[in-house]
Amino acid sequence: MRIAVDAMGGDNAPQQVVLGAAMAATEYADLEISLVGLPAAVQPLLENHPRLTLVPCTQVIGMDEHPAQAVRTKPDSSMNVCAKLCKDGKADGWVSAGNSGAIMAASLFIMGRIRGVERPAIGSVVPTKDGLAYFLDVGANVDSKPEYLVQFAAMGAVYAREMMGRPEPRIGLLSNGEEDGKGDELVREATKRLRASQRGFVGNVEPKDVFNAKADVIVADGFVGNVAIKMAEATADFLFRNLRDEIPKTLTGKVGGLLIRGGVRKLRNRIDWREFGGAPLLGIDGVAVVAHGRSDARAVKNAIRVTREAVQNQLVAKIRAEVGR
Repeated sequence: MRIAVDAMGGDNAPQQVVLGAAMAATEYADLEISLVGLPAAVQPLLENHPRLTLVPCTQVIGMDEHPAQAVRTKPDSSMNVCAKLCKDGKADGWVSAGNSGAIMAASLFIMGRIRGVERPAIGSVVPTKDGLAYFLDVGANVDSKPEYLVQFAAMGAVYAREMMGRPEPRIGLLSNGEEDGKGDELVREATKRLRASQRGFVGNVEPKDVFNAKADVIVADGFVGNVAIKMAEATADFLFRNLRDEIPKTLTGKVGGLLIRGGVRKLRNRIDWREFGGAPLLGIDGVAVVAHGRSDARAVKNAIRVTREAVQNQLVAKIRAEVGR
């Protein structure tokens, strides 16, 4: 399996990206990993990693650039080259921790959408009391229509079945109340359409229900989903940072901290976004995985793992079949 990795994408590129790619190459013997990047920046990092191959580019899209404009004006950017490798059949999937809007734009312009998909979506795996759930859209579409949410639900259900092992995924619509009449006009109309079209729809879910495992797939408008997922990540970081700072302040706290250290470490690993790696752009005609902009080597390695699993499970073909149905 051939995977292209954007070596220039993310806050910690290219050092952590190269290290994460090397970890993935060591763990997964079936992978051929190509790092796309500026030769002067990437080649010196590959001396001790013979299994990694450099594919040169001459341009880089920054985190603060306008996505569509940057993709159009920088045809030889690392993102565009990754997408072209997939389009030309030279890679089975690609991953980047760079500008998520530009990843979406490059994927759309070069790889295209699955026929019948109106808007691609970005999903994110979230921890629940019983395991994991899939939450989408978390940022690809800031202005959604009810029909978009119905398609997000259908694609999310395919992801839950094929990537998470949920044979009959339960689908919930994020709202400010469980009743069908709650929510804005978009949510109310989407609720009606989901009830009519999705067999696994369980109704509206409140934010607390997401973590209480009321649904396997949670659907939201991209603006709401992006705010929600960032708030959840920030809350987890805030709590663990304060526990780390407060516990050592007293002798009792230090002793107690030693006793609970193992349990806290397990809990942190369970909710750590680095373990989830990244998420495929659902609706793109090919495998393109968006990783967190702050990804370190462990997160990059896990994003490559997600890319590998999406290719292995034929995720794109199964979404194509679902949308066609």
